[in-house]
Amino acid sequence: MKKKVTSVLLTSVMLCSLAVSGTSVLADEAADVSVCLVYSGMLGDQSFNDMCHNGMLLAEEDFDIEVKELEGSTSDEWQANLLSACEDGYDLVICTSSNLSEFLSEYHDSYPDTKFAIIDDTVEGDNIVSVSFAQNQGSFLAGAAAALFTQHDEIEGVNSDHIIGWVGGMDIPVLHDFYVGYYEGAKYVDPDVQILQSFVGNWTDPATGKSMTEAQYDLGADIVMNVASGTGAGILQAAADNGKFAIGVDDDQDSQYPGSILTSQLKRVDNAVYSVIQSVVEGTFEAGSSYMTLADGGVSLTDFSVMKEALGDDFPDEIVETVEELEEKIISGEIVVSNYEGYGPEDAVYADYGADN
Repeated sequence: MKKKVTSVLLTSVMLCSLAVSGTSVLADEAADVSVCLVYSGMLGDQSFNDMCHNGMLLAEEDFDIEVKELEGSTSDEWQANLLSACEDGYDLVICTSSNLSEFLSEYHDSYPDTKFAIIDDTVEGDNIVSVSFAQNQGSFLAGAAAALFTQHDEIEGVNSDHIIGWVGGMDIPVLHDFYVGYYEGAKYVDPDVQILQSFVGNWTDPATGKSMTEAQYDLGADIVMNVASGTGAGILQAAADNGKFAIGVDDDQDSQYPGSILTSQLKRVDNAVYSVIQSVVEGTFEAGSSYMTLADGGVSLTDFSVMKEALGDDFPDEIVETVEELEEKIISGEIVVSNYEGYGPEDAVYADYGADN
């Protein structure tokens, strides 16, 4: 019998009571496989964390599993939550963010009977599956779309300056991989476009996300990409409140503010969560790493349909046409998008870019 276990937030001071905290499954309700998802942030972000949660929900529908989800906003909480999951003896512990890489590296050997997965990073270990994504490829398309959109000053809210923005949550390597692609895609279609970059330093601070986005609008950007999980709610709100534009991330955020969000860069972490749970249920779990790209649907852009409906005949069709052409060139290998160091295939070309000042 399946049993849904509600989300729990633990702090390091609660470690002494882990054995009796949370919600447990009764003996006569025991599921075949127990799974714990550990988040470096909070659910309800309508982005990365909720996508992981959705993958878990689908697995819960399809398989006989016991589930717990642990949320946290600080490094101490992430460490405590991971140790909690390990001590509670879950069959599979899924670390849903590269923020947990350090702790997984430190502790996985102490729990050899536990299977682990990490999303968005690679951690070596005989009991670890690592799933990473070609977010640089998806961001290349997003950057190209933004650079083309900012050229259309006939659209209300778009100025004559060719300036676009990008606001990230935490200053961590995976977000630099996002930015490398965004930068290269924008420069590919318009070498003269200017790109503004900011990091909030937190996944759960929409107020600062909003103010940083508005600061970029004040500097001339009319479209800003959100790469900030829960903090991104403020980025999207800034677009709507200021008559400007944004690009969503991870989940389809286009309809949150129809007419303000050009497109969203999808990152199918839901599929990754589902697949690793399925492998444990079916007994096919095998340690190693995988890399999900444009070619296999790991990343993509939404279809611009919400913005098309909002703008009507004013929507610039060249954006869709160009994005489709660029996607084909990336998949064929005609365009090779650089990675931030530590990401991508073995033959990756590495690059690092800062904001244009």
